[in-house]
Amino acid sequence: MTDPVDDVVATIARSAAEIRQGLVGRRGKADEENPSGELQAEADVWADDLLADRLSSIDGVGQYASEERSEIIDGGDEKVYVAVDPLDGSSNLQSNNTMGTVFGIYDEPLPAPGSALVASGWILYGPITTMAYARDGVVTKYELTGGERTVVEDDVTLPDDPLVYGFGGRVPHWTEGFREFAREVESDPSHKLRYGGAMIGDVNQVLTYGGIFAYPALEDSPRGKLRLQFECNPIAYLIEAADGRSSDGTQSILEVEPTDLHDRVPLHVGNAALIDRLEDVLE
Repeated sequence: MTDPVDDVVATIARSAAEIRQGLVGRRGKADEENPSGELQAEADVWADDLLADRLSSIDGVGQYASEERSEIIDGGDEKVYVAVDPLDGSSNLQSNNTMGTVFGIYDEPLPAPGSALVASGWILYGPITTMAYARDGVVTKYELTGGERTVVEDDVTLPDDPLVYGFGGRVPHWTEGFREFAREVESDPSHKLRYGGAMIGDVNQVLTYGGIFAYPALEDSPRGKLRLQFECNPIAYLIEAADGRSSDGTQSILEVEPTDLHDRVPLHVGNAALIDRLEDVLE
């Protein structure tokens, strides 16, 4: 009997080259909004339809849910439940910058807390297509070519000395506590700003070099911007598996109880010492 988690990951990895190629000619807007009220790109809708069709048909996948659709697709046998951001950073299509695919595999029906994750990962469509994947407390990095995965680093952990930082949201909308924390980070000459407009690219820099990424609570948006099921939980699960920490400002993202499929939550991930300091400042 096959493992549905392995089947889901293999399907996403095999689909990466097709998704990347499918971006060509789909850089325009779809004239539709996703459930969070954001205007969709043609590529958002196309990538979501492709993954929905393939993942919901896998034996053992009970549900497929996506940032791009309001309704959950019910699959067959209920063993795992898959939540996907099919094309993170699709606003970068116009400028031809980094994008990615984020996925979380839960053992509870959606919406589910991060504590129900059994695996998560992301595909990064950079100069090279790569995948970071976490399961059973171990993070592995792969290069993806021709539908095949090649391990480039096993048992990945964040470097001890943090190097990069990237903070989302407009500075005038940050809370006073977060502004204070940001000033501390920026005042350290060993820290380098990295913010590319596609969250998964910025988080992947943190995984590679150490540091912190945050899309914090804002004065006009206390729950931040990012979606718990599709972005924050999967990222937090992987970063914590890599010996980092995640926080919504007071607790691990994986402890946040969802109330809706498209819940938003402030996200802060990175080296434990930086997240500890963040929570101290935000208290």
